[in-house]
Amino acid sequence: MTYLAKPKLLRADAPRNAVGYTRRDYEGAISTLCAGCGHDSISAAVVQACFDLDIEPHKVAKLSGIGCSSKTPDYFLGASHGFNTTHGRMPSVLTGAALANRDLIYLGVSGDGDSASIGIAQFAHAMRRGVNMAYICENNGVYGLTKGQFSATADKGSKNKRGVVNSDTPIDLVALSLQLGATFVARSFSGDKEQLVPLIKGALRHRGPAFIDVISPCVTFNNHAGSTKSYDYVREHNEAVNRLDVILPRDKIETSYNPGSLRRVVQHDGSVLLLRKVAVDYDPADRVAAMNYLQERQTLGEIVTGLIYVDSSAEDMHRHLNTVEKPLNQLGDAYLCPGSKALDALNASLR
Repeated sequence: MTYLAKPKLLRADAPRNAVGYTRRDYEGAISTLCAGCGHDSISAAVVQACFDLDIEPHKVAKLSGIGCSSKTPDYFLGASHGFNTTHGRMPSVLTGAALANRDLIYLGVSGDGDSASIGIAQFAHAMRRGVNMAYICENNGVYGLTKGQFSATADKGSKNKRGVVNSDTPIDLVALSLQLGATFVARSFSGDKEQLVPLIKGALRHRGPAFIDVISPCVTFNNHAGSTKSYDYVREHNEAVNRLDVILPRDKIETSYNPGSLRRVVQHDGSVLLLRKVAVDYDPADRVAAMNYLQERQTLGEIVTGLIYVDSSAEDMHRHLNTVEKPLNQLGDAYLCPGSKALDALNASLR
């Protein structure tokens, strides 16, 4: 029997964030995934993002489905709430939990098989309903737990480990989430921590459905020549649309200057920015332009990464349904069971 819990030993000088936690407090059990799996890099990015955002672990609910990707919530945020659902059913279970208790931060973790095949309808409804969640799809293009069959996101013409060519058209979850109404849409690469951590931070802070598709190579079944989800292929075809960071709320720093001019701006930490105003090449606030850009780059064989679309004024499911502020799991019997008169009035309103 292998004991997979991490040791509790901690350096006395270990850095702590604003709420008193060390990075170790955001970790979980020791990973049992294959050495070099991209999913472990995503887990490390989640740990870093939550530490940097000063999130208290017990205020996070992490939910997943079935697959290598859905095992990963065991490897981060060990002190948070967790639920491992059946195959493809994570979004509906998360929706129910979010309706019952809006006070938690909801993080859904899934894979390309879990989201794009058996769970594609659940994925679609979570996006269109505006569920307030960060949804991470760890996308490797194969079924890693069942020996490397093509998943629904495998690119047409790509080869599996045995040399078989995929003849099916792939499902692009990023394009689909844009069409369904997601208000924060991004794609990243598990091997690009500098880009992935800020994206996860942004998704966790976003109000509404935030979707991140993370290309995460399967080192056992899909990291060979001919695979479009391998480390080498993604690095060679990565088209990053922006350089990202997440800034926590502070006093505003405002400036005004003419296009083409240079402005010196002092930051909160004393550093100085030299700003030169230029034309904006990419607008992540334009949903239609984002969809067109994805199609253009896909035609050229490029993988677009970065923040692809965001609606800064988005509202979540609770606002759409006009639910009460107090979480449903905290309401007493008098509110949940108002009696026969209230039921009669409701029935009368439906006649």
